[in-house]
This record gives sequence, structure tokens and C-alpha cells, in this order.
Amino acid sequence: MLRAPIFGLRRAIIKTSAALLACERYALMGLMYLLTALILINVVTRYSHLPLYWIDESAVYSVVWLTFIGASAMTRLRLDFAVTMLTERLSARDQKITKVVATGMVILFGASLIATCWLWMDPVGLARAGFDARKFAGETFNFLYTERTQTLNWPTWVVYLTLPIFAVSITIHGVANLLEDLELVPRTALKGFQLSEVDGVN
Repeated sequence: MLRAPIFGLRRAIIKTSAALLACERYALMGLMYLLTALILINVVTRYSHLPLYWIDESAVYSVVWLTFIGASAMTRLRLDFAVTMLTERLSARDQKITKVVATGMVILFGASLIATCWLWMDPVGLARAGFDARKFAGETFNFLYTERTQTLNWPTWVVYLTLPIFAVSITIHGVANLLEDLELVPRTALKGFQLSEVDGVN
């Protein structure tokens, strides 16, 4: 009786990971275009002796978002860094165990980062303060929602949203990878950031 719900849960995780990966693909493309445009505008304006100082900050934040989104996508694509000096000398069974342990550590890292972001951003505390950033800062000494960026004058919490987004996405990708490593679902063919549809689950 439990087989159908478990089957559905596994499939949902793989589908969610696929949807995230597709979104990350478009986000990376957009950010790359944006970063290129910002750099070109920066070069032109500086040579014209009319520098736009907010461009530098925009480029920095674009790189930050690119880094975290790219790291999440690389995790699902299994393009993250690995040291194989030891594992390549192990038996096939031990290599599989090592891979499962490594994937489990990715999930643990992602879950820990989710908990850290929850404590740091404290959405419950902000709601209790009536979403009043100054009242929240006065009660908790957490000034996340009152600070603004230097030149763009954006709320800093908007920029920092990349952290919880990264934490959630890398955790979902990690769970999808773990299901494949444990052979609970067929390994998904990855083609150009697109996941082929999973037709069956063991």
C-alpha cells in the first residue's frame, strides 16, 4: 500500500529537481547577458569620463547570483569538484558507498544552510513585528531588513535572497542525486541542462 505514495514522492522530487534545473538554466543565461552588458557599459562610460558607479555594484551582485545558481546547477549535473585520488582505488561497491556518503553530505550542507538562513532572516520574528523592519531591528538587533546597498540603494535582504534559494535548490538536487545513487530511480539522462522524463521508478 505504501509503494504508490513512495513512488509518487520519488517522482515528485525528480520532477521538482528538473524544473529547478530548467529555471537555473534560464537564470544563468540571463545573468550572463546582464553581466556582459554591465561590463561593456562600464567600459564605455569610463572611457567617456562619465562613470556610472552603480554599475560596479550591479556587476558584483550579478557575479554573486551567478556563482550560487551555477553551483546549484552543477550539483545536479554532477559537475561539482571531487577528489578521486582515493576513491578511484576502491572497489566498485566501495566507490558506490563513497558516492552515497558524499551526496548525503551535500544534502546535510543544504539542510544546514536552510536552517541558518531561517534563523538569520527570521521570517516569523518579522511577521510578529508586523513586517515593520525598524521595530524588528529594535527587538532583535537584526538589521538585515533596514540596511540598503551603497550605490543601488536596494534593500540588502533582496540581494541576500540568493542564499536561501541556493540552500533549497541544492538540497532538492542532492536528494534527487541520492535517489539515483541508491538506484531507487533510474539515472536521468542530462542533456544541455534538460532532464529527460523519468518513465519508471523501481
